[in-house]
Amino acid sequence: MAVVSANRLELLQIADAVAREKSIDRHIVIAAMEDAIAKAARSRYGAETDIHAEINPRTGELRLARHLLVVDQVENYATEIDLVGARRLNPAAQVGDSIADTLPPFDFGRIAAQSAKQVIVQKVREAERDRQYEEFKDRIGEVINGAVKRVEYGNVVVDLGRGEASLRRDELLPREVFKVGDRIRAYVYDVRREPRGPQIFLSRTHPQFMAKLFAQEVPEIYDGIVEIKAVARDPGSRAKIAVTSRDTSVDPVGACVGMRGSRVQAVVNELQGEKIDIIPWSNDVATFIVNALAPAEVVKVVLDEDRERIEVVVPDAQLSLAIGRRGQNVRLASQLTGWDIDIMTEAEESERRQKEFAERSKIFAEALDLDEMMGQLLASEGFASVEELAYVPISELASIEGFDEDTAQELQNRAQSHLAQVEAEIDERRRALGVEDELREVPGVTSPMLVAFGENDIKTVEDLAGCATDDLVGWTERKDGETVRIAGALEGFQLSREEAEALIMQARVKAGWISAEELAGAGDEAEETTEEDAGSAA
Repeated sequence: MAVVSANRLELLQIADAVAREKSIDRHIVIAAMEDAIAKAARSRYGAETDIHAEINPRTGELRLARHLLVVDQVENYATEIDLVGARRLNPAAQVGDSIADTLPPFDFGRIAAQSAKQVIVQKVREAERDRQYEEFKDRIGEVINGAVKRVEYGNVVVDLGRGEASLRRDELLPREVFKVGDRIRAYVYDVRREPRGPQIFLSRTHPQFMAKLFAQEVPEIYDGIVEIKAVARDPGSRAKIAVTSRDTSVDPVGACVGMRGSRVQAVVNELQGEKIDIIPWSNDVATFIVNALAPAEVVKVVLDEDRERIEVVVPDAQLSLAIGRRGQNVRLASQLTGWDIDIMTEAEESERRQKEFAERSKIFAEALDLDEMMGQLLASEGFASVEELAYVPISELASIEGFDEDTAQELQNRAQSHLAQVEAEIDERRRALGVEDELREVPGVTSPMLVAFGENDIKTVEDLAGCATDDLVGWTERKDGETVRIAGALEGFQLSREEAEALIMQARVKAGWISAEELAGAGDEAEETTEEDAGSAA
């Protein structure tokens, strides 16, 4: 083995050469040599012997010493020495001290030299991996250039010069083929420390890859004047990017398009012809969603902020354009805005409104024992349910044209009487199902919910406390290759997962499984985590 049989100068020359070649610290290489020489020496003096090797980093001088523990009575001569022997080496030695006994230099055998070489190779490889991980761990989120080193089953291994990265087949654009030696540009989305070395993962389909490409092509984005707010991609086919400007004199869309489309075309060429819609971002959700659905025209939008859904009405001729091929346009707009978007034509919306109007009119007429015209009048005034009518201020009812205060009072009395009757019927049904009275005391539980609980064998506070969120709101699963919806106990109640979870937690408080303070503490922690996530995302 050249390293351990080399003279002093050669040791340092070898250390320098390895350090330069592997781009690691010279001291790490010298430390690896010291460990290797110590291991080779133990093969001669015995595996139990505590041998240390030391190479002077300036002169290359090698010093070997075995460390012995000073004891009263020696049990193991390989690791211990008595006080008399120790004081010959160091007159100040005491029991419990460690004494360094210098060993004479010697020639290492072939097996010992081979073993030392393996130690050096292993240590240098570990140092190289650490260097590579430290170098790339802070480069997550960057666009990086490299050359294709090899292609394995569609996955591309990229040579980055000072490391290798993996570009998996599902992170490549559709129909994209690379050959060995091709130059490649990709986005670093993860760097992990693995047992076999750091794994650098690249992507060409990640939404942020497009954002970074625009930052490289558009100086206004790089300078922070234009900001990319959101990106949604159907890789290789179409994408939408929302931009805004901090300077009112700079048009964010025009800056991204460039003179005769030169800037956006450079990004399109890198993404193999992916069509890009550049959309002006807006603080107003409705305006932003209308922009996101471009090129389709929008007639009207109806927001449901609680469920983060929006209904969009488009002209009949624009429906296919708004939805896009295989739903692509509306899907990308939904990803871009973070809202669920329902699209309908003007004819469909008109038909739905007429149907809702007829249903409300019929409910008012039957529940309050009114004629059809009176029911239609209440529906046309915007009342959606008997509950609204029962608890609205009398003055509001009396202000309807043709109504006086007596008529309004009579309508409200009938509404309240109807609700009391319905409540009594529900309570009777609840009792017949065996649902305990205590369950109605759980905050958020309504009388119709109690009946639904009884029909699903949830009859006590403990039963509700033991439920999972899916038990209440339902779930989907794959059966025979098809996605099947499994209904929850509260399927028809339009309950969100968060609301269902809150209901279960309140039941657990009521059942005594947790305290109200613990529940409040868990809520505060979740809120803090959400704020931290939002901060890091920003």
